[in-house]
Amino acid sequence: MGFTPRLPSLFSLYDSFLLLALVGLAGAQTTLSPPGQPSHQGVIGGFELIGSSYVSAQQLFVGTPNKVYFVDKVENNPTKINGHPAWASEWTLGTNSQRAMDAITNSFCAGGNVLGNGTWLNVGGNQAVTFGGQPAASQNGGGPYDDPDGRNSIRLLTPCEDGTCDWSLSPTQSEQRWYPTLETLEDGSIIIIGGCRNGGYVNDASQDNPTYEFFPTKGASIISPILQRTLPANLFPLTWLLPSGKLLIQSNWATVLLDYHKNIETPLDNIPDAVRVYPASAGTIMLPLTPANNYTATVLFCGGSNVQPATWTSPNFIVPTYPASASCVTLTPDVNGSYVKDDALPDARTMANFIQLPDGKVLNLNGGKLGTAGYGNNSWAIGHSYGDSPVLTPAIYDPDAARGSRWSTAGLTASTVPRLYHSSATLLPDGSVLVSGSNPNPDYTVGPKVKYPTEYRTELFYPSYFNKRRPQPSGILASYTYGGPPFNISLDAQDLFGDVNNVKTAKVVIIRFGFSTHSMNMGQRYVQLESTYTGYQQNNTATLHVAQLPPNPAIIVPGPAFIFVVVNGIPSIGLPVMLGSGKIEKQPILSPASLPAASIVEAPTGSSSGSHSAARPVVQGSGTLRWIVALCSTLVVVLSFSLW
Repeated sequence: MGFTPRLPSLFSLYDSFLLLALVGLAGAQTTLSPPGQPSHQGVIGGFELIGSSYVSAQQLFVGTPNKVYFVDKVENNPTKINGHPAWASEWTLGTNSQRAMDAITNSFCAGGNVLGNGTWLNVGGNQAVTFGGQPAASQNGGGPYDDPDGRNSIRLLTPCEDGTCDWSLSPTQSEQRWYPTLETLEDGSIIIIGGCRNGGYVNDASQDNPTYEFFPTKGASIISPILQRTLPANLFPLTWLLPSGKLLIQSNWATVLLDYHKNIETPLDNIPDAVRVYPASAGTIMLPLTPANNYTATVLFCGGSNVQPATWTSPNFIVPTYPASASCVTLTPDVNGSYVKDDALPDARTMANFIQLPDGKVLNLNGGKLGTAGYGNNSWAIGHSYGDSPVLTPAIYDPDAARGSRWSTAGLTASTVPRLYHSSATLLPDGSVLVSGSNPNPDYTVGPKVKYPTEYRTELFYPSYFNKRRPQPSGILASYTYGGPPFNISLDAQDLFGDVNNVKTAKVVIIRFGFSTHSMNMGQRYVQLESTYTGYQQNNTATLHVAQLPPNPAIIVPGPAFIFVVVNGIPSIGLPVMLGSGKIEKQPILSPASLPAASIVEAPTGSSSGSHSAARPVVQGSGTLRWIVALCSTLVVVLSFSLW
């Protein structure tokens, strides 16, 4: 049977043209307005008090470019809502204005993270309480705090800029969980891991919940052997989704890889030197995933306490006198199951926060030299606190520095606010770090004789780059696919500080800030996109040719994040972006396109916008010109196929 070439009718050509044009326009990618400059100058290497929060920042996360959300335990906070003390609030950046929010049920020591569709989860909590944290007469709410039992709760919040959003309860409930860990998965769903049913300083077999489950639900909870065998220090297990798709879980002294698809745990080496999980509460973070390290995950653990399992419950354990550890170790679990010693901390710390900065360095702040997380009425407690000797001076870790010189405190000044148990911190879009909280007390506790009161003072920390002129690149996309055609970002002479050769230092990074609580930022991650450049000597400008996300959602999961362009170690203001489809679903994976070789030329030979992929053009943004480009490109395709 032969094939006879034919010319299309005008009608069929028009139909094909229109159909393909619509398809092309549906795939058009919207660009964001170039980022600006910070609204104020900061105290470089130091802290600035910016106000007092409505609730103490036991839990903290950035919901939008201008909104930070606080979640506290139930206590007698002075700020009220609906006739009872508030234990949640919203902070507006820039104006430092606030509004109280209603978290509905007791969120004491809940975990959190964000779904692939942009909704935040806050899971678990405590029983209903009355003054002093004592059990309330009714677990259904009522006076004085009106805080129904929160142990089964899954609280939902879709952040907003207009002040109209608030927490709601999912009709789906969790198992009873106090101190659970949440990690977002490749499809934008969340795994909920561990916890206990009734609370306390450490866990015990009578109340342990050594299981994991999923939201949205995938059925009954599943037993986790590592949580069964790591009592009593198995709460808030340290968990990361790895590029392999497996989960790294570290609890007490043990470590495993969990294949959650098959429900199989593979033991790795025990962690050396110290317990890192709550209540030892080391600083922990996954280091940057970059093209240079082939997106291989390395996790850094620093500090904590060298406490053996039986010691936690010993009557002779005088907690606030016990020294914290200065040990740092790393683990690259997809490559090797053995820990590697790293440079020790400048100061031993427990209850430290690790914050990933956009320049690739890690900020370490908060915590103390003695004791652990937790509080109680023990005669030896410091008031109620199980921690003492606050470390007020931050430190910076540079993963690219040579061994022996990775930690530095040079140019950094101390905070005036002790930050011990229940303090939190998060990166902000302008590259500063918001720090708040500290409340090692069973209820609202203030006064001149209280050494470590309920803390509402809120600070900003300013990294070394903060006051410098920031890059203001154009062409940044609003959403990103896993693989797919690259895009271009334009840098002018000011962005390159007057020297085209500075484009060689430029990188494009995406950061998930995470959910900060109990010395963790659940879900925090830093991924550098692959990029090359064309620099133009004539006017000291350049074009960055940037790949989409690596074609593996386990490297960085779908959902909201912030993107920064960094030149000479100086980041732009971070812009909000959506990774993946914006839905909780198996993410589409596209073939990655190659990038042109990096080069510096005398002058542009033509337009430097658009894709350098031969496969199909990238239509960035909207507008008449982009419509014409899309239509003309589609017409060429239609004519080629029709004439053939």
